[in-house]
Amino acid sequence: MAEPERPRTEQRMRPAPLLFEPAEAVADTEHFFDLESIEDPRRLLDRATELTHAFRAATDRSVEFQAMAAAQLADPRRFDRMTTALIAERAQWTEDYAKKMVEFGRDLLRGDAEKHP
Repeated sequence: MAEPERPRTEQRMRPAPLLFEPAEAVADTEHFFDLESIEDPRRLLDRATELTHAFRAATDRSVEFQAMAAAQLADPRRFDRMTTALIAERAQWTEDYAKKMVEFGRDLLRGDAEKHP
């Protein structure tokens, strides 16, 4: 079940820092941000929760950057403007979603982010 969206006016939580995994750790499919080495279930829950919040915050922020980029690419003032169909193809979205992301990005670029949940 999806978590309810938080209002844009709510202050963003600062996520726990995400450290890049060393190459040898990435190769180990059981390794995930060293969680497998935490034996205390309380510590494990705390760290896993921190990572969950960090990933959600990173996802939210990435979507905003996607929207702003889509809006810039669709800007009719650009000589190399892209259609929403091309943006959708490039981002692996449906065209309807691309249209919504372009609109959201335009709102973000204007500073009207509160219009969107």
